[in-house]
Amino acid sequence: MRRLRANAAMRDMLQENRVNVSDLILPIFVEENIDSRQAIKSLPDVYRESEKTLPQAVKNATSHGIQSIILFGISHNKDAIGSDALNENGLLARMIKIARKTAPDINIIADICFCEYTTHGHCGVLKSDHSDVDNDATLANLQKQAIIAARAGANIIAPSGMMDGGVRAIRQALDANNFEHIAILSYAAKFASHFYGPFRDAAGCALGNANKAPKTRKTYQMNPANASEAMREVALDIEEGADMLMVKPGLPYLDIISKITQIHALPTFAYHVSGEYAMLKIAAAQGAFDYTDALMECLIAFKRAGCSGIITYGAIDAAKLINQK
Repeated sequence: MRRLRANAAMRDMLQENRVNVSDLILPIFVEENIDSRQAIKSLPDVYRESEKTLPQAVKNATSHGIQSIILFGISHNKDAIGSDALNENGLLARMIKIARKTAPDINIIADICFCEYTTHGHCGVLKSDHSDVDNDATLANLQKQAIIAARAGANIIAPSGMMDGGVRAIRQALDANNFEHIAILSYAAKFASHFYGPFRDAAGCALGNANKAPKTRKTYQMNPANASEAMREVALDIEEGADMLMVKPGLPYLDIISKITQIHALPTFAYHVSGEYAMLKIAAAQGAFDYTDALMECLIAFKRAGCSGIITYGAIDAAKLINQK
């Protein structure tokens, strides 16, 4: 076997999987009522963009060949139901419009959820006794949120709240409003993970004390121990009309990604989440390894598992490295 690894040219010729710039999706945080971008302490080299700096962030991504972004809003107008995300002139709509005007041909993925827009930090409307998220009441709001995003210029809707029936509800709403062409990228297998910590810091959606809301998302996000349940979730979302699938987090769930891509023909994506990215940055800063080498090893693992695309905070870093070759 070592004859097949004898030199760089041989290794390159025989490489089975490659990461292309077109595989990369860049997450961008946008905070309202600020004038300049702000560093995020728990996410090294990642920023909260202002609405003024968002165009430059989008231009920077496209200048490196990145064709897809996913937007997350940090609202200053939170309430119990996340009504800012249901406002035609709210932050969700504004940031999508800005990105679309800046890059008319880019894929804009709208994260459809309420954790960034609610005072309690949960992904939907709470029940009257505040004991849990009200699944069906949240579906109605998800439909409204999806239409707001589609009208603003998003061409991919990505429901991330893990509400039962969410994909079907959104598909029905899109079709009824002449948005049949809008694709749904479902967070089909989203686990109740500890690796989301830096994201919740960045997006300001840690679970709060408002309305005595529960301090866990485990009633709607998946148990990390369950693989068969993940496959059932995926099958349900496909049946409901998902065009694409996502597994979140990525690296700890490569087995789930591999199973999905072996069974289903739909494009499947990994979210290389904030905690995974932050670990690479922090370890590299301590001299444990080279950041870009470790990043590319993670990204190739997603491709090896069968991913069509990867959401990663290291998208620009990876694009620069790929473009150099």
